[in-house]
Amino acid sequence: MPDLRCYFVTGAADSPAEVVRIAAAAARGGAGVVQVRSKPITARDLYLLGKEVARAVAAANPQTQVLIDDRVDVALALRHDGEPVHGVHIGQDDLPVAQARAVLGPEAIIGLTTGTRELVENANQVADLIDYIGCGPFRATPTKDSGRAPLGLEAYPELAELSRVPLVAIGDVTADDAADLAATGVAGLAVVRGIMHATDPEAYCRTLLAGFDEGSR
Repeated sequence: MPDLRCYFVTGAADSPAEVVRIAAAAARGGAGVVQVRSKPITARDLYLLGKEVARAVAAANPQTQVLIDDRVDVALALRHDGEPVHGVHIGQDDLPVAQARAVLGPEAIIGLTTGTRELVENANQVADLIDYIGCGPFRATPTKDSGRAPLGLEAYPELAELSRVPLVAIGDVTADDAADLAATGVAGLAVVRGIMHATDPEAYCRTLLAGFDEGSR
């Protein structure tokens, strides 16, 4: 099971090399998961970016798990080629969970996007096939428009208790929110912009982890 406390989702950067640099720094800072997400992107470019990120992350921190966003086919190709990619994170409009598990096999990590009580209940129906759920948005975020209303802090205790798998909060989450969100019972925090824009991504991840552990006590 991946360490979900500090879950880095890659975002827009000036170049693929910059994404790779920040991902490696996040891994050194203790990020347990790096999800390679870049929209819009071709399957070929996502494969190439995923390969570079996975290799850099493995060198920086072999404990960090690398996931591909949305594209089960790209994750499968990278795993087939022996790259250090551990699975996929899929949304509600991507390949269904059962098919993703059938294709990727029992060892791969599979996460699923949710964000409402109904979606969490639906995820519980496939809890034996997934490893965790993402749940948001915590706040409105320009990174991804899900069409769902922001949950705010108060929604997470019920959703975390309802979920049969670990729940990760996402949606404009920052290190400053770590202690408060950890206290709600979530398993981790997914961060895009906070880490992408940090002057020192490694230090940012360490700060987030310290806050999360404090709030979990």
